[in-house]
Amino acid sequence: MKKILTTPIQDADLESLNIGDIVYLSGYLITGRDDVHQRLIKQHRPLPVDLAGKAIFHAGPIMREIAAQPGRYEVISVGPTTSMRMEKYEREFIAATGLKVIVGKGGMGPNTVEGCKKYKAIHTVFPGGCAVLAAQCVEEVERVEWLDLGMPEAMWVMRVKEFGPLIVSIDTHGGNLFEQNKAIFNQKKGPIVDEICTHLDFLD
Repeated sequence: MKKILTTPIQDADLESLNIGDIVYLSGYLITGRDDVHQRLIKQHRPLPVDLAGKAIFHAGPIMREIAAQPGRYEVISVGPTTSMRMEKYEREFIAATGLKVIVGKGGMGPNTVEGCKKYKAIHTVFPGGCAVLAAQCVEEVERVEWLDLGMPEAMWVMRVKEFGPLIVSIDTHGGNLFEQNKAIFNQKKGPIVDEICTHLDFLD
């Protein structure tokens, strides 16, 4: 059965999820990358958007102002940014905001794992190279905050419908899909490398 998370997301909505599960998101998805994290955590500036129970997207979207509606925007493309860039801030960011879902690209580390486990949140991965497809899941761009940071770094408040697929990479139980896969791959790599080396010779 298709698992759809709808904002405001509750702890109970996430506790049954495990790494590797696929989910979709409906409701509010707000972009927030490096500068947003630094303004809140380093500069202690309050966010202009309430993220409690909502989802953030590590993304730098391309937006177009609607000619007939000045100040209103539509999404051209919105692809994920490498989430590891936010790793040093994410635990504190989760604690300060009450957000429940993080969407990005690639894995995150122990700081985020700790934050997701303690404050009941998840990190998910949106497939790379699908930025235009992602834009089609956006029903409306309600508003933009901190546009002084520039289009990629601003907080774009979007309403989405069945945004995904999103692969759970960090769950509320301390699981980390990327680290688990890394351990499995490294375990398999040794015997394969040893076998290859028996068929090769190197010049001294």
